[in-house]
Amino acid sequence: MFARNSVTSNKINLDTDFNIALAGNPNVGKSTIFNALTGLKQHTGNWTGKTVECSSGKAKIRDKSFLITDLPGTYSMLSFSKEETVAKGFLANNKTDCVIIVIDSNVIERNLSFALQVLSIQKKAVLCLNLCDEAEKNGICIDKDELSLNLGIPVVCTCASKRKGLKELKSVVYDVCTGKKNCFRVSRNFEGVDVLDNEHHKKNIETLADKSRKICSDCVTYNCMALNERVKKIDKILTSKTTGIPIMLLLFGMLFWITSVGANYPSEWLSILFDFIKSNLYNLFELLSVPSFITGLLIDGVYTTLTWVVSVMLPPMAIFFPLFSIIEDSGYLPRIAFNLDKFFSGCGAHGKQSLTMAMGIGCNACGVTGCRIIESPQERLIAILTNNFMPCNGRFPILIAIIMMFFAGSTFGIFSSLTVAAILLGIIVLCVLVTLGVSKLLSLTIAKGEASGFALELPPYRKPQIIKTIIRSLLDRTLFVLGRAVIVAAPAGAVIWLLANIYIGNTSILAYCTEFLNPFGQFIGLDGVIVMAFILGFPANETVIPIIIMSYMASGTLVEYTSYEQLLQLFTANGWTAVTAVCTMIMCIMHFPCSTTCLTIKKETGSLKWTLISMALPTIMGIILCIITDNIMRIF
Repeated sequence: MFARNSVTSNKINLDTDFNIALAGNPNVGKSTIFNALTGLKQHTGNWTGKTVECSSGKAKIRDKSFLITDLPGTYSMLSFSKEETVAKGFLANNKTDCVIIVIDSNVIERNLSFALQVLSIQKKAVLCLNLCDEAEKNGICIDKDELSLNLGIPVVCTCASKRKGLKELKSVVYDVCTGKKNCFRVSRNFEGVDVLDNEHHKKNIETLADKSRKICSDCVTYNCMALNERVKKIDKILTSKTTGIPIMLLLFGMLFWITSVGANYPSEWLSILFDFIKSNLYNLFELLSVPSFITGLLIDGVYTTLTWVVSVMLPPMAIFFPLFSIIEDSGYLPRIAFNLDKFFSGCGAHGKQSLTMAMGIGCNACGVTGCRIIESPQERLIAILTNNFMPCNGRFPILIAIIMMFFAGSTFGIFSSLTVAAILLGIIVLCVLVTLGVSKLLSLTIAKGEASGFALELPPYRKPQIIKTIIRSLLDRTLFVLGRAVIVAAPAGAVIWLLANIYIGNTSILAYCTEFLNPFGQFIGLDGVIVMAFILGFPANETVIPIIIMSYMASGTLVEYTSYEQLLQLFTANGWTAVTAVCTMIMCIMHFPCSTTCLTIKKETGSLKWTLISMALPTIMGIILCIITDNIMRIF
């Protein structure tokens, strides 16, 4: 039986009987065990560096209460990174009754070296051999009794994802903490090593590595290497200099194609549903004699904006995020980081930045938060400032609409969808190149600092839990991001409607604004309406196209288009050309982040200065590229 508790800080809780710490390398199932023991719902994923903070939860085992703290995943206790400093400091400075050392049974030798480092700080511990089922399939046989004798601590075999061995783990932890059983033995291979001894640090670590190899030779046998050889062959293809990046591009091209094709119909169905509700709201407001101004503000402004955001954002997110999560859980994302690391390191950035960029494709705010996995403050700052160069899910509808109208044919068929996917993939490649260039510039100027090492473990390939992954992705990512977009879209809808419906003379405020911005818009290959749409789209990028339509039609309310043909006729009638389309796509990719992302950047950096820089940097680049593109394309 467990007592659920919200995630707390890493401070020792005096209200519990015992304090437990979970320690281990990244990607060994530590968070899964934490969730199982506490009943909390930390996100788990098959890539390294996910847990970057200490999280705590309470559990009740028999008649005692336990505070369990999940320490950041680290490869050592050497304090090379922030995570290692936090984990080492917690174990050294807090009164912990027992440490559960979670290791991956598939790579036991390397994990045992870490376990020995932990045991140099905390003697009361339990070794949790997680992922035992995978190890058995790989032909790895571990004599846990012999291993226990070598380490001098209890050893428990678990498969946390299937909840196997957890009952035994709780029982052993209880016995260790209460002292009801003699759980401690004299270690055969672990004496006289202290990783806190800075004077002999390197020598001690080498000694621990030697002991780890000796322990494995006594306790581990390998019966079948066929599976490991197969994994190596797959990695030779996926991480090859020749085939690694082309396969990555092909995979993301397929992802974009599935998303663009699959999201079209649900968006249309949601639009029909919301229109039906809208007509009934009109009838209800008329029945209640609601003033026309309030009706316009609430229905034409707030409701129309909200429903537009939902109908445009929800379907592609509901497709993209689960597919991305499946790729993540399969273990492929670290291979992407491995393939791109040399490019990022050459630009003064970190290989893990490629992972945060991939998150940014779904949502830039999520990508910024994901930058926590980068240890170096300077490299983390570079990743945060450049994440907005990756087009988020909210900007894809704008790009798709423009591509369909001007470059792929306005009828959404197989050929046009493949064209859309190919152009989107090209845009992503361009964004990566821009990110690398800007990262290099930042590393030489305002974010200058010493480059850090990149230790990235390539986790084993695993069969994703499809249903669980889809549900988790929908709840943790899709609905979470959508909820934030809805919160900022509601007031934005009200402001847009007021600007379009408050007149000075015979001209609305919105028209005055677009006329004022028109000379600047024409100078950079756009017009005043497009520039104003991007400004008003600050709360939610999804509103840019509706604002443009509303301004061109002078309707005073956000208008949805029923087909790309009608939208193309409207745009060309208002002066759009292929040059305008390209410049609009450039500005769509390179302009200030949305309000949600800006707030996230402010929270992550703790500085308004870096938030303003993150807004100015892409906007200035977008303006410069639009000017260059406009002049070049007009010549040809």
